[in-house]
Amino acid sequence: MGGIIKSSVARKFAMALSGLFLVFFLLQHFTINITSVISPDMFNELSHFMGTNFLVQAILQPVLIFGVVFHFIMGLTLEIQNRNARDIGYQNYNGSANSSWMSRNMIYSGIVILAFLGLHFYDFWFPELVHKYVEANPEDPTRYYEETIAKFENPVRVGLYVISFIFLMLHLLHGFASSFQSVGFNNKYSKALQGFTKAFAIIIPLGFIFIAVFHYINHL
Repeated sequence: MGGIIKSSVARKFAMALSGLFLVFFLLQHFTINITSVISPDMFNELSHFMGTNFLVQAILQPVLIFGVVFHFIMGLTLEIQNRNARDIGYQNYNGSANSSWMSRNMIYSGIVILAFLGLHFYDFWFPELVHKYVEANPEDPTRYYEETIAKFENPVRVGLYVISFIFLMLHLLHGFASSFQSVGFNNKYSKALQGFTKAFAIIIPLGFIFIAVFHYINHL
């Protein structure tokens, strides 16, 4: 941890690894959520498994929360470091001439995503904890679908989800590809990988938007 704190290269490497881990979780989360559009029964089955499996609840979930916090802290640290370097080293720094809008504003898209995660926890994670550990309700494997789609009856909440996933798309368009560069992935497959990361960054957030809008329209 001392090396991560002191070394810029180590920070970027740690940032990249945590980002790739979160991308894997995002894909897993999307895979489960899209089943709510295809088959409510399948969605209930998968959600029940994730909500009751010891490995998921006791190990993967805490690791995920740590990964989110760690990724944000590393991103904030690197942003402060980069701003200080620009202030010292460049009197006439022109960011738009050297980098894309997305790369220059990763911290802001990250803040929006973090705020969205707070809303997401408020909508789903905290009620789940209350349901299981405070109210101590009996297990009901069929409850997840109805509880989920109920969140998308509010147009304001759906709008916040849509905006958040647009910012996630912008964040991923730069961050996903740059994560592979930071961990040293640079070979003949780099161009193909870059195309894949861009496609992923667009398709997955649009998929989440589709899920939210679908359930809103379907229950008007």
